[in-house]
Amino acid sequence: MNQDTIAAIATPPGNGGIGIIRMSGPEAERILNEIFRPAGNGTLPLLNRYLAYGRVADGEETLDECMAVIMRAPGSYTREDVAEIQTHGGTIVLNRVLQLCIARGARLAEPGEFTRRAFLNGRIDLSRAEAVMSLISARGEQQYQSAIRQMEGGTADFIRGVSDELYQLQAGLAACIDYPEEISDEEGAGGLKAGLERLIRNLKEAVDEQGARLIHDGLRITICGTPNAGKSSLLNALLGQERAIVTNIPGTTRDTVDGEIMLEGIRILLTDTAGLRETEDPIERIGVARSQQALRSADLVLLVLDGSRQPDEDEKERIRQETDRCIVLINKSDLPQEVTEDEIHEMNPAVQVLTVSAISTDTLQPLKNLLRERIRLDDRMTLTQPRHLEAVRRALGYLHSALATLETWTPDMAATDLQAAQAALGEITGDRADEKLLDRVFSEFCVGK
Repeated sequence: MNQDTIAAIATPPGNGGIGIIRMSGPEAERILNEIFRPAGNGTLPLLNRYLAYGRVADGEETLDECMAVIMRAPGSYTREDVAEIQTHGGTIVLNRVLQLCIARGARLAEPGEFTRRAFLNGRIDLSRAEAVMSLISARGEQQYQSAIRQMEGGTADFIRGVSDELYQLQAGLAACIDYPEEISDEEGAGGLKAGLERLIRNLKEAVDEQGARLIHDGLRITICGTPNAGKSSLLNALLGQERAIVTNIPGTTRDTVDGEIMLEGIRILLTDTAGLRETEDPIERIGVARSQQALRSADLVLLVLDGSRQPDEDEKERIRQETDRCIVLINKSDLPQEVTEDEIHEMNPAVQVLTVSAISTDTLQPLKNLLRERIRLDDRMTLTQPRHLEAVRRALGYLHSALATLETWTPDMAATDLQAAQAALGEITGDRADEKLLDRVFSEFCVGK
């Protein structure tokens, strides 16, 4: 595959100031020289890693004014010869230039193939390759910072450190298995149990399932309550825009309404729901059913009460059933209050309670502070990619199995589990990666990267 020269548009579709066509492979410079005409006294071949101004042409036909650069191997992203042509950003011109490159001997790149070649040619490990796509797709500051740490080698350094410790334990175990007359179990594997416990502890400390999900998926919050409690007003106040229709008619919201804000670099996904009540209206019943589904999938529930009246029996029962994933909001503090925070705590001490007014944004600041506490992450988080977490879970399973084996069998019986744990960790950096795994990883990339 690496004998091919690949080409792709490396910028997003649509109109823009600049569009980039990228090529990588042994024929990249030849193709560039055939279609690029330097302006003025410019000559070919181009200077390495210097942009040149000119035009891209198909024979005598000029396709566009452009800039071009050649980055010769190994000093390029893929460690192959890489050529880039920077044209005006437009669908027609970019596709014309791309088709010209293909006509001169390149082929269309597959998704992620440039980065895959960077991995296969030893420029980056697999975790750094994945960080490239995470950086491109980052939708929040925390996801961006996580991708930067991973790109700078934080994940790879940690995993390789753990792997080195595991190799040392395996080496001692192998020595007493291969040379039983010269090396006793105590000499070769005496520290195996303590070493495994240390590795298990280090891996567990690096795994933060909730934090990783917050970075990639955001915090899902569902706003619920009875009709006319002020749920839609609260959604609009948090979003800072009129996203949901607000009236004093109960049942105005018939379906879930979604919105999104950023807080501490984390996406907060807000869902306003239809009022929870028994109804004969078939449309409203569908809305209530969708509200129940949104409640089941939420990370956090904001239960909104109308503070100007006492909760009814259904509301009291719901308060009693909620857990610490619920924040009870006594809304409409701008009106005379009929319910207090102490009364809610008497019903359920586990829930947090705040008194707010959806029409007064100042009263929402304590709520935002609580949300900040919920999403605060450790800046040193090492493992955030779902694939990495899954591999570490498997490695931990094998290490626990090896530890259990040491309790009832001789140390050599744990060797298979240690090898399996090593293989699982190797999948993260790509030290142990087959074609199937690489296909799965790079299929998620965009074409041109």
